[in-house]
Amino acid sequence: MKLLILTQYYPPEIGAPQNRLHELAVRLQALGLEVEVLTALPNYPQMQIHEAYQGGKKRMELIDGITVHRSWIYVSQSKSILARLLNYFSFVWSSYWRGKKLNHFDFLLVESPPLFLGYSALRLSRKLKAKLIFNVSDLWPESAEKLGVVKNKLFLKLAYQLEATCYNRAQLITGQTQGIVNDISKRFAQRPVYWLPNGVNVDFYNPELIPMGDFREVNGFKSTDVLFFYGGILGHAQGLEVILEAAAQLKSEVELHFIIQGSGPEKEKLLALKHEMSLNNVHFFDPVAKSQMPQILKAIDIAMVPLKKLPLFEGAIPSKVFEALAMEKPLLLGVNGEARLHFIDNAKAGWFVEPENAQHLAQTIVEILKDPEQLKQAGKNGRKYVVEHFNRDQIAASFYDQLKKFK
Repeated sequence: MKLLILTQYYPPEIGAPQNRLHELAVRLQALGLEVEVLTALPNYPQMQIHEAYQGGKKRMELIDGITVHRSWIYVSQSKSILARLLNYFSFVWSSYWRGKKLNHFDFLLVESPPLFLGYSALRLSRKLKAKLIFNVSDLWPESAEKLGVVKNKLFLKLAYQLEATCYNRAQLITGQTQGIVNDISKRFAQRPVYWLPNGVNVDFYNPELIPMGDFREVNGFKSTDVLFFYGGILGHAQGLEVILEAAAQLKSEVELHFIIQGSGPEKEKLLALKHEMSLNNVHFFDPVAKSQMPQILKAIDIAMVPLKKLPLFEGAIPSKVFEALAMEKPLLLGVNGEARLHFIDNAKAGWFVEPENAQHLAQTIVEILKDPEQLKQAGKNGRKYVVEHFNRDQIAASFYDQLKKFK
């Protein structure tokens, strides 16, 4: 069997969908599936084509044994809506013209968002005689509408129509969380929907195999400092202001530090807020390669995972949860619903705080600091849970069995 993965985002870019799709591709190929990837020239998050790929270089390459085909994409560092749409639709157009030259596949799995890639996927699946698998990692455009990112009613109407077309034409719809699966199943009751969760490489993120690096020393932290860490996109959905507001309430805790690592559309706003509030206990770091993350997680004490307080996010499980838990780092989880059920109620792997409630966050941190030993047990609970329930090897094997049913 042959599978083509169509995605705008893929390594060497860093990010959640990049890691998730590549890890899945490698494991499916190891199980006997022939896997290829059709993606854009790498540009995220800097929104600039990586130097090694400029001038028409590396339009086809092997990454860990996976054949990767790349097509042109328009990139701009402008934050305007027009620039963003040009970015999305340029790849929709170029991916079709690049993909139509490939051989036939049994399956085409397209990653959404961006939802617009569905235009290319619908046509390529027919051209390549491949069964369409529509993989949903975020309920777009619903999330964009409820976050207030997209307000144009005509645009939203067209986006919802495209979503319905993609779901109705797909041989199989896969959802990253059970919340996504349930939402799609309610709205499209006749369509087959499968839970394809994110997970973690429990061998790569293994605290017993990772040496303690010099992260604290290099960045001026003492061994006695307590480090609360957020790593990921600095976007609208995360509501990261809550961390700065809680930090302002905890300035007197001299050994307490908040680390925010990553990039995204809200970074400048957050940096300005830090300056305005004179927060010496908040530290911003640039994103790093995946290879550096295990040592960084080894050095911190607790992982913070916030999202805005929206019913939509009660079905969300941010990918950063899995790596932190695999490294035996407990969670300070500002996400209600499915994530809370899994990792706080079932796994006992940390503490739940009400989303966007800075006072509750600060109070919870004060309680944690009174008994630091509880961090160790919560961390051990977390690793045990993700090893049992979110091991990437098991996820890929189950999905491979699912694909064989459609052959």
